[in-house]
Amino acid sequence: MNRLTTLAAVVTIAGSVAAPALAHQTRFPTEAPVGAQRVVMMCANDAATRSAFRREHGTPPAFITADQALQARAAGETWSAPRCMTAREHGRLVQTLTTYAAVR
Repeated sequence: MNRLTTLAAVVTIAGSVAAPALAHQTRFPTEAPVGAQRVVMMCANDAATRSAFRREHGTPPAFITADQALQARAAGETWSAPRCMTAREHGRLVQTLTTYAAVR
């Protein structure tokens, strides 16, 4: 039983060490570097939301349109704090991405 437990521990450790290295090798060249982000959140445009966003991320919310989000995606643009999008613009973005997926 001790040998089986030791063998399982060694296999687990070897897997945990190898997994990040293998994951790094399979990244596509169009992916953003590690640590960079392109996060878009659906936000309301009221005082409570602006205050909570500022408290959470350190900057006031910057709203973008669906077209701007698609342009940032195509250009590989990243930013340090998430961007906000209204519910209407989010709907436009989802509709556009669904159309792109249907064409592929």
